[in-house]
Amino acid sequence: MKKTAELRSKSVDELRLELRNLLREKFNLNMQRGVGQLSRPDQMRKVRKDIARVYTVMNEKSRAGDAS
Repeated sequence: MKKTAELRSKSVDELRLELRNLLREKFNLNMQRGVGQLSRPDQMRKVRKDIARVYTVMNEKSRAGDAS
């Protein structure tokens, strides 16, 4: 799990890369769940929460850029 403070210290490009990796991981977990091979179902929730954190920090950064 990524801490929000760690995410806030990253640049927008790094956040996009992190988001891409998380979405790929979510896709892989969905595929594993579909074929019944998902060994840790709690991982799905953690990945979804991490994706939401990245989106939130990206939105904060974009709003901070608009305000200045």
